[in-house]
Amino acid sequence: MSFVHLHVHTEYSLLDGFTKIDKLMERVKQMNMPAVAITDHGTMFGVIEFYLAAKKAGIKPIIGLEGYLSVGAMTSRDPREKNSTHLLLLAKNMTGYKNLLQIASASQLEGYYYHPRIDHEYLAEHAEGLIATSGCMAAEIPRAIVANDMTGVREKISWYLDVFGRENFYLELQDHDVQELKLINRELLRLGKEFDLKFVATNDTHYVDQEDWEYQDIMLAVQTGAKLTDERRFRMSDPSYYLRSPEEMKSLFGEVPGAIENTLEVAEKCELELINDEHHLPIFPVPVNETAEGYLRILCEKGIRERYGDRAETDPVVRERLEKELNIIHSMGFDAYFLIVHDLIQFARQENIWYNVRGSGAGSLVSYVLNISPIDPIKFKLIFERFLNPERISMPDIDLDIQDDKRFKMLQYCSDKYGSDRVSQIITFNTLGAKNAIRDVGRVMDIPLPDVDKICKLIPGGTRMPMSGQPITIKNCLEELVDFREAVNATPELTKLVRTASEMEGITRNVGTHAAGVIITDIPITEYAPLHRPTSGSDENPIKSVAQFEMNFVDKMGLLKIDFLGLV
Repeated sequence: MSFVHLHVHTEYSLLDGFTKIDKLMERVKQMNMPAVAITDHGTMFGVIEFYLAAKKAGIKPIIGLEGYLSVGAMTSRDPREKNSTHLLLLAKNMTGYKNLLQIASASQLEGYYYHPRIDHEYLAEHAEGLIATSGCMAAEIPRAIVANDMTGVREKISWYLDVFGRENFYLELQDHDVQELKLINRELLRLGKEFDLKFVATNDTHYVDQEDWEYQDIMLAVQTGAKLTDERRFRMSDPSYYLRSPEEMKSLFGEVPGAIENTLEVAEKCELELINDEHHLPIFPVPVNETAEGYLRILCEKGIRERYGDRAETDPVVRERLEKELNIIHSMGFDAYFLIVHDLIQFARQENIWYNVRGSGAGSLVSYVLNISPIDPIKFKLIFERFLNPERISMPDIDLDIQDDKRFKMLQYCSDKYGSDRVSQIITFNTLGAKNAIRDVGRVMDIPLPDVDKICKLIPGGTRMPMSGQPITIKNCLEELVDFREAVNATPELTKLVRTASEMEGITRNVGTHAAGVIITDIPITEYAPLHRPTSGSDENPIKSVAQFEMNFVDKMGLLKIDFLGLV
């Protein structure tokens, strides 16, 4: 029997997702399911990691989003409109994926009010290539059913059919221990017959295994600052929000015609390839009737004469090295990269901004003759292939140290030259380390602070274990540190604390902005990656958006990243 989970919240769903992507893929594979979807709340943080992990496991990745619909206009900040409704969307193809990028970006940059929201008008404008469902019980159709607004329910169903088309809209059935769901499912079954619509069975999945419910419950308490003893805290209704097996789903919905089989139908409709070998360098303006390759050569010929004088013509080592590097750079498609970095360095010089260049770029003669690097790679016998190797194609990476109090000028220059819609910073995910995990779990479990401090003080400082050099994790501390292990095993309460904290370790707690990384693209960034509102920083920063994909995945998408590391 084939079944596909279409409503899965991963660990990147910051408030309530405890589904670790690697564990998810292992379980999906064990269940012989051909595909699985990611539908995190309001963001697409984990999309690329999810996509790559699914491909590696031989599972079809379905890219989705559980967004938020505003009551009125998405730009409204009327307090009466803070209770937005949920919306499940899945990308059928690249058009749909790009519309998801637009929706995820606009909801953060334009519609954010308590939640990242869009409105009905924006959704209708970006519906092509998407599959929608009636959603979970927090979506607008189920809420209207609970409110006994059947006229509104019919109007909303008709609207979704008009916007998405009958082949791209399904009535979603769920089964959790929530009284209202029985009413919702009963009415949806009746409305399905009335409108001749297809059903799809889903499980609102927030963790992988049923026994993980306790860890997810503790995570919710950590995220909301509550204690487990607080009866009024936010929590899930019951422990059914796990990755139910196909057999379990069939036992719940097998009598509803097509509800199980239609999950496979949806998966078969979704065909999307995200990663390829393309690089998306910004277009550097070159003189009329000149190419990037030709203009780079002109600048290098000028620079080599300035650096080497007569040797530029008479020394075969210098000449051959330049030709070799220029040929490799062009064959790999990176002429524009060197023009871009050269231009940034020229601007820094003009504005009297102190800078330094570091990294393997110092092994490039082209960098030296363009005044990007001050180091002569021939004199110091530096190897170009450590920087750029045609046998290992990846985007070049020259790190720029910029004096801190003028870094904003470099950012402003990038934004002005390439366009504010083509320049953004990069998100980072702050995860729970060993000590913080123990402290957070100790707080929500209401364990006396001195007992928690005693445990934490036994964990070494730094990032590596003193004996083995392994990363500092709770697991490694238990294996290698006798004092730590004895303290943990002193009482059942502390044993449970540390065991629970070990499960929480590595979970994404909140987001930040990369200290240096800036993306510059050839077309608006939202064609490649979703954007997020700034996570921190001063009003002086001219870049007002952050890419939702972290640095490693920006590289995998073939996007240009330049590091402007501010130094005092």
